[in-house]
Amino acid sequence: MSLKLTKPLIILDLETTGTNLVRDKIVEYCMYKIYPDGTKEIRTQLLNPGIPIPAEVSKIHGIYDKDVKDKPLFKDIAKELYAFIDNADLGGYNSNKFDIPILIEEFLKAGIDFQLKDRCLIDVQNIFHKMEPRHLAAAYKFYCGKTLHNAHSAEADTVATYQILEAQIERYKDVKYTDKEGNETYPIQNDVEALHDFSTFKRNVDLVGHIVYNQEGTEVFNFGKHKGKAVEKVFEKEPSYFDWIMKSDFPQLTKKLVQFIKLRSAKDSHIKSSLF
Repeated sequence: MSLKLTKPLIILDLETTGTNLVRDKIVEYCMYKIYPDGTKEIRTQLLNPGIPIPAEVSKIHGIYDKDVKDKPLFKDIAKELYAFIDNADLGGYNSNKFDIPILIEEFLKAGIDFQLKDRCLIDVQNIFHKMEPRHLAAAYKFYCGKTLHNAHSAEADTVATYQILEAQIERYKDVKYTDKEGNETYPIQNDVEALHDFSTFKRNVDLVGHIVYNQEGTEVFNFGKHKGKAVEKVFEKEPSYFDWIMKSDFPQLTKKLVQFIKLRSAKDSHIKSSLF
């Protein structure tokens, strides 16, 4: 089925140095331009972000500093790219929250006042989430083929959740799963430990993910001004940050973990000093 267009539509995707809309930069863009007459044009280009690409980010999109060191900066191609976009409507996957905002940020930094006025924005992810909701009642309907009555009553929700788990085990028992590294497994088994391993975010140190493990297995902050920095190192250089966390509205489990890391660091320092 062909999309009815009155003006061009550009589906775009960006690879970047990270997810911070202000600080991070574009390292690759792809724009798929569809014209009202059905003509299609695609443009893909690597860019030098002007800042290092973090190793953990390169592992995700496969673009390393060496790949972009001789490529143009965004500001060098901004006028040409702006002309290519012209008055087109824009779309993508999670594009309203990420791709379009960071693209606009790059244009503004390049001195081009990119306007959204009179443009339509189509976010495919939002359509997906609205049409295929991920709340408990929707899961019950999908997996069990039943309507969840008395939703939000504790007993009805609890029983439904268990029935969904049983249905998931049955549905996915022979279904292959491929992770981000390309490893293939059959993780859904009638085994509690296997289900735990698959359903738990292993990078999270605390359950909510305020503190996570980095690639080296070190606890790092996953929020705020010290995001990506080792917790111990931050407390060494800025002890007041520990006090701020303990006085702020963080979960008690997170505070308990932070206290443990701080005490462990102090203990290690004491042991090291006693050796000399």
